Amino acid sequence: MKAKLAPPAVIDDDEDPDLVSVELSARRTGMSFQRTRMSADRTLMSVIRTSLSLISFGFTIYQFFQHLQEKSLWSGSSHAARNFGAALVYLGVGMVVVGIVYHLQFMRGLRRERRTLTAQGLIHSQSTFPVSFTLLVALALLFVGLAAIASVTLNIGPFD
Repeated sequence: MKAKLAPPAVIDDDEDPDLVSVELSARRTGMSFQRTRMSADRTLMSVIRTSLSLISFGFTIYQFFQHLQEKSLWSGSSHAARNFGAALVYLGVGMVVVGIVYHLQFMRGLRRERRTLTAQGLIHSQSTFPVSFTLLVALALLFVGLAAIASVTLNIGPFD
């Protein structure tokens, strides 16, 4: 059964109470899509924070022990600590990749559901879902993380 929605305008007090109720419900549902989109952005932000911490801490450990070994200030083997640092960098980059993929899949599903409800006339979809700035930052972090991996693994790149 397809509900007939009034165009999004000021709701008149003299209108049929059932139509008013349907209109208000459609508006609430439309806003819930925006809240869900913002929640997905916040989730990606938490992935970015954790990934950045792993990448930077791992890279710092790796560089610290590499410089100690180069300056002959460390007589023991620093391979274990350097490998641990490299593993943290790999883990951080892997986490941001998974976060980006999850975010893209979630947003694709959310947009699909929103189009379906709009086509059924259950919600208004006048506002658009813009490209997520958080996603752009996550992509930038991915490139920084890949540069850190190149530096740790191949001793090349901007961080060498």
